[in-house]
Amino acid sequence: MTQSDLLTRLGPLLKAECAAEAAAAGGLDAADLEQDVWVRLLGDGGAAVSAARLRAAVRAEARTARRRARREVPYGPVADPAPGVEQAVMAAEAGRELRAAVRRLPGRCPRLLAALLSGNDPTYREIAGKLGMSQGSLGPVRSRCLGCLRRMLMAEIAAP
Repeated sequence: MTQSDLLTRLGPLLKAECAAEAAAAGGLDAADLEQDVWVRLLGDGGAAVSAARLRAAVRAEARTARRRARREVPYGPVADPAPGVEQAVMAAEAGRELRAAVRRLPGRCPRLLAALLSGNDPTYREIAGKLGMSQGSLGPVRSRCLGCLRRMLMAEIAAP
């Protein structure tokens, strides 16, 4: 009997058996179980595959899948490993380069961006008071300064 004859003759029975076993096992995928059974049966050459042998193969594969599911432990969300020394050094260097680039900006930009980048997280009202600017002009000036910084850094990156 050829493999296509096996598929035609035993396919519906296998599909029904796998659906029943998967539903009884709760959590097995019937299509995966069906594929595993076909691999098992056709791996033996497909010789003398009867309905009884097919049912036995379905039950054996279902048992194997249940045992595998009990042994497998799903991982929770993977936490980022603690940053090492190399990452800390790289971050510090990037911070130094950013602050150096901010200092090279023209006009009020260095003071404004330094205030925005400060670690104590000041409000726009506090920054405006410190720089003697109106609070409403901080956003547009910040936008122009960041655009200038972006163009300057892109030119430096492209230069080498």
